[in-house]
Amino acid sequence: MAMGTAVTPARAEAPRVVTSVKPVQGLVAAVMGDVGTPEVLVEGTRSPHGYALTPSDARALAGADLVVWIGPSLSGFLGRALETTAEGVPVLTLIEADGIATMPFASGHHHGHDHGHDDEDAHHGEAHEDGHAHDHDEARAGEAEHDHDHDHGDEHGHDHDHGDTHDHGDDHGHEHGHEEGHAHGAGTDPHIWLDPENARLMLDAIAARLAEIDPANAAVYAGNAGAAKARVSALETELTREIGPFAERGYVVFHDAYRYFERRFGLHSLGAIAIDPEIPPGAERIVALRRSVRESGAACVFMEPQFDPAIVDTVIEGTGARKGVLDPLGSTLAEGPDFYQRLLRAMGDSFRTCLSGG
Repeated sequence: MAMGTAVTPARAEAPRVVTSVKPVQGLVAAVMGDVGTPEVLVEGTRSPHGYALTPSDARALAGADLVVWIGPSLSGFLGRALETTAEGVPVLTLIEADGIATMPFASGHHHGHDHGHDDEDAHHGEAHEDGHAHDHDEARAGEAEHDHDHDHGDEHGHDHDHGDTHDHGDDHGHEHGHEEGHAHGAGTDPHIWLDPENARLMLDAIAARLAEIDPANAAVYAGNAGAAKARVSALETELTREIGPFAERGYVVFHDAYRYFERRFGLHSLGAIAIDPEIPPGAERIVALRRSVRESGAACVFMEPQFDPAIVDTVIEGTGARKGVLDPLGSTLAEGPDFYQRLLRAMGDSFRTCLSGG
């Protein structure tokens, strides 16, 4: 099969697949191809961190043949719905797929994924307090050192070690996925799709689960997943070559969402502006960040389209650092089977352009 060629579906009726966020929708769309188009709940520049389900979301979940999400540490809003509105609907929790390499959050980082508002407020309060107490270096305390000597030549295989892996396999019931997701998600960074190797593993997991609910199109799903994996691998090679010359240049991100991408491509983050993406940093933290950016000689400070750009403008004022844009959710990109490649390409271009000064 030629790389990128979709396989003709075996039947007209497509499984109704609902996904949590656009990166997941893009991976599922790549596997489904011409069979059908998966729905996505969090669209546009909305953030999954503070999202609330709408009545139309509830109807989509209730009528789904399959729900695909990363897990509760990214989309806590969906956890309760899987136990009520979507009770009995098969669920694929991608952070638990075989072989997925995960990383812990930097110290002090909290994603509000508890469903009770009191607990969520408590987490937010703690994160806000930490934001005033620590400068950006401390916000990254406990982070594993970046290995700048990655051998990218053999990284397309599944045998290399990129961190702790989950061997849970696909969860065949949403109760298992939900409970395990909380156990593993409490201190685990859920932005797993930003590592191309994880994306390849997720494509396999998606194809396998779709084949279970739609065996007539199993060959289509397997073929599409294989073609998508080849495209991702080719793009990874391109990005490694393009970003490599600037990998040692330091930068600051808006929130701690890029560690998988950084690890894969050997990038050198100096820290994050916000400990909790839903809570703006306080004045003391802004002052400490500006001082740190100036003293470290950071080349760039990256904003995100979901959040107030004025914060980044304040941080870089008088520092000489450039402002860039990173969008881990691809919120401004059109949906479609090639979404994931366009997301990775946009990320790579943003890093290369800002770090190179181009």
